[in-house]
Amino acid sequence: MDAEYSALVRNQTWELVPRQPHMNVVDNKWVFRIKYNSDGSIQRHKARLVAKGFQQQPGIDFFETFSPVVKPTTIRVMLTLAVTYNWDIQQIDIDNAFLNGSIDEEVWDAILLALVYVDDILLTGNNSQHVLDIISHLRTQFSLKTLGSVTYFLGFETTRGPDGIHLSQTKYTIDLLKKTNMLEAHPCPTPMNQSNKLHLQDSEPFEHATLYRSVIGALQYLTLSRPDIAFSVNKLSQFLQFPTQNHWQACKRILRYLAGSIGEGIKFTRAPTLSIESFCDSDWASSLDDRKSTSGYCVYFGGNLVSWSSRKQKSVARSSTEAEYRALAQASTEIIWLKSLLSEIGIINHEPSIIWCDNSEQDNSQRNPSFHSRTKHIEIDIHYIRDKVLSKEIEVRYIPSEEQVADILTKPLTISRFHKLKNKSTIIHSPQRHLEGAC
Repeated sequence: MDAEYSALVRNQTWELVPRQPHMNVVDNKWVFRIKYNSDGSIQRHKARLVAKGFQQQPGIDFFETFSPVVKPTTIRVMLTLAVTYNWDIQQIDIDNAFLNGSIDEEVWDAILLALVYVDDILLTGNNSQHVLDIISHLRTQFSLKTLGSVTYFLGFETTRGPDGIHLSQTKYTIDLLKKTNMLEAHPCPTPMNQSNKLHLQDSEPFEHATLYRSVIGALQYLTLSRPDIAFSVNKLSQFLQFPTQNHWQACKRILRYLAGSIGEGIKFTRAPTLSIESFCDSDWASSLDDRKSTSGYCVYFGGNLVSWSSRKQKSVARSSTEAEYRALAQASTEIIWLKSLLSEIGIINHEPSIIWCDNSEQDNSQRNPSFHSRTKHIEIDIHYIRDKVLSKEIEVRYIPSEEQVADILTKPLTISRFHKLKNKSTIIHSPQRHLEGAC
């Protein structure tokens, strides 16, 4: 508490003023939290003095709120760059969350990446001394802790070895399995049974709906390092309002699958080239309740998986081609955003990014405008994609369905096919010593 209060005073976070009758005085309270290491040991006890924001009125007491929150894809891009160029990644933790300051330094001939998630920060770049200089400068502005090379960030464990960096959520997975009494459960080979057709009111209501929502919410965060459960978690998220016994059994199957794959996560290796390619797919009219389709895509940067999505489409597709085009448009949008991010840090690739799809009509319609007469109802997606193709930002290519990696994000699969595509998603076990420490 003393450290928190001293930091607030030193940063001149507030200014005392006389109280007036018309003022809406916002109370505050102390929040205490224990911060753990990745092996479950206590790192430190934290205290935060926070305002009771719910007592404020928007437009009167405040106009906007903002806390910097880095996108998970950006973290994975940074890990790819760090392992490719052998950059060290330093982690710092600001002692309090009132980051009202600025840095006015000029940077010459250096790349410095700062990933900020409220008060947790990762710093890396091509000049290690410059990174340390920035940390020293920040220390003069804020009260902070230097945690050294990153090993545990926002619940993600990073293990660095001679062959790359492994990103996982081992401790988070174990905590979730303990919470649900599933740590010793019999493992399942896949996260979803291929024959279980989930839909609304498919069985008796599940009496503990709050538990179901809590577990699904926890699984949503776990998908940030486990694309292999993205589809099944997305599917079960569609029944949060009225979960049934069948939905809960499907949820427990995901937990059993995780119990047999603790410590698995994404591997980042040195990239031979910083090219971007993507796989996209859809499962047409797969929802039994409203016949909406499911889109899925995965994006690789330098051969490393950095972005993926499994999502139910917002409207009904009138044909499988329409469903495929929507998935293709989503993948294209993600690629364009990723290229924009890379250009901001000085990495510009003029080669078109390849998108692999298993619908031959998509590939043909990019080259033959006569196909458009049959697809006018999806012309917005078609023209968007065609513009990107003509500008040579992306290139759409055909891939056989059996080689379509994005299949794992659109439907439940057989055991053999699931594990074949899972291996192509660079999901592997973390080093054994790391698992022992987490348990």
